[in-house]
Amino acid sequence: MDIRQLTYFVKLAETGNFTRAAEQLHIAQPALSIAIKKLESQLELPLFHRNDRKVMLTHEGNILLEHARLILRQMEDANIAMAELRGLEKGEVRLGLPSMLGSYFFPDILMGFKSQYPNLKLTIVEAGTQSIRKMLLNGELDLGIIHNADVPDSLVTEHLINSQMVAVVGEGNPLAKQKTVSFSDFFKNELVMFKQGYFHREFIDDVCRQYQLIPQIAFETNLLPMILKIVRNDFAITALLEMVTQHEQGLSAIPFQQPVYLDIAIAWRKNGYLSVADRAFMEFVKQHCQ
Repeated sequence: MDIRQLTYFVKLAETGNFTRAAEQLHIAQPALSIAIKKLESQLELPLFHRNDRKVMLTHEGNILLEHARLILRQMEDANIAMAELRGLEKGEVRLGLPSMLGSYFFPDILMGFKSQYPNLKLTIVEAGTQSIRKMLLNGELDLGIIHNADVPDSLVTEHLINSQMVAVVGEGNPLAKQKTVSFSDFFKNELVMFKQGYFHREFIDDVCRQYQLIPQIAFETNLLPMILKIVRNDFAITALLEMVTQHEQGLSAIPFQQPVYLDIAIAWRKNGYLSVADRAFMEFVKQHCQ
């Protein structure tokens, strides 16, 4: 096996089509077919089930795919490391951010970092904690901001901040007059919630399991402005990080009777290579959080 064969194999596995894979690899389709057949011959194993329109991985192909992606990521890391030894920088930080933190905590950090390092590019991907973890493991992101709980062993995390999760209601809602709210009273109301995969939703689901409560989810969306408008107009209530309510009018934040604090951390692949740009960003964020 060589890197070129593994690159062709991964691209075909991802597209499931020889024509599309060849187009994205900028090679002729017959050349791709020959390379894949040669790889199967070398391994003495079938890697794909073939039909007229689509190819699918065999069991053996699925096992190879995991190893091939890891090898290609390590090759990319090695190339970056060698480039930096020649005095070059990767020049880009690919960062995964959940919606609430991206909207209310990180804008100043991102602008401050860009001011200090004007030649570095910041690519921000908005996603939930579960998606960010997967993208880190797949090499799609360099760094990610996640809820520091149930983290896979293949990721490394470093604590940044603790943030309180509070009930959020419109100013005219009866709950707005209370100093605290119980979980049972909170779940008597119709809710507007993020979809599965966000730490906001994980918190709700965990509380429901723990106290055997059934949530009345009236709206489900990942659009934070929509969630805020629904709550302001008292169509539903929600739970958000307290920092959101500190910047938004027309909302009341009520702590839960059993206070809930989330450990927010920065994460990266345990065996991944962090470029000069990535390390500079991590240090900048940690200094800001301190």
